[in-house]
Amino acid sequence: MAGLDSLARTARALLVAVALATLTVGVAPGDPVAAALPPWNGGIDLYRDGVFTTQKTWRWCTAADVQIMRNIRYRQEDHSRAGQERYYDYMRAHNRYPVAASDGVDPAGWTAGLRRFVDDRYRRVDSTSFASALRSAVKSLRRTNLPVGITVARGGHAWVLTGFTATADPARTNDFSVTSVRVVGPLWGLQSTSWGYDMRPDRRLTRAELKTFFRPWHYAPIRMAWEGKWVSVQPIGT
Repeated sequence: MAGLDSLARTARALLVAVALATLTVGVAPGDPVAAALPPWNGGIDLYRDGVFTTQKTWRWCTAADVQIMRNIRYRQEDHSRAGQERYYDYMRAHNRYPVAASDGVDPAGWTAGLRRFVDDRYRRVDSTSFASALRSAVKSLRRTNLPVGITVARGGHAWVLTGFTATADPARTNDFSVTSVRVVGPLWGLQSTSWGYDMRPDRRLTRAELKTFFRPWHYAPIRMAWEGKWVSVQPIGT
């Protein structure tokens, strides 16, 4: 019986160790999703030359974002006006609210467009804080190797989050802090600035700098379901 007791204590200790490891790492040991990703070297950036496109009209920021994200996803270099118009018309038809034509597409329409034209894993995520929005965005980006859409200017404009750096790999642990991000704004080329809307594509921002742009949603003409939330459109991995 003493031998059996010893084996039982050892088994319990192993179970506790596995449980603690799972909580610390944030994924089960041998997670196939994490194992299939590019090696972690402190950060990731999906941006590459040729993927950027300028929005063709002042209203088509989300359409240009879809085009950019398609270029990243499918390794294309499409910059056509016809493509943006197609995405815009589809998203307008899938808006949840009767948004004025001058104000373009709401987050529901944008999500529908990303699901239809980029990847069907995209979902709208309404976060109650900047910190939770940023953490979920980078975790989704890392675990799917796909860019994330974020609403900026309180919903008046839309950017693409293409990369980030962090203190640890979000695909393998919840114990991490985001130290910087990479963003793309489709107004570059139509309205180009060194700081603001929009900066050179693949601009590096600190966490604090991003917070000045990525702010809670507010659309004065209509109170929407995500009012006061940090709205992003993320590829939700398994």
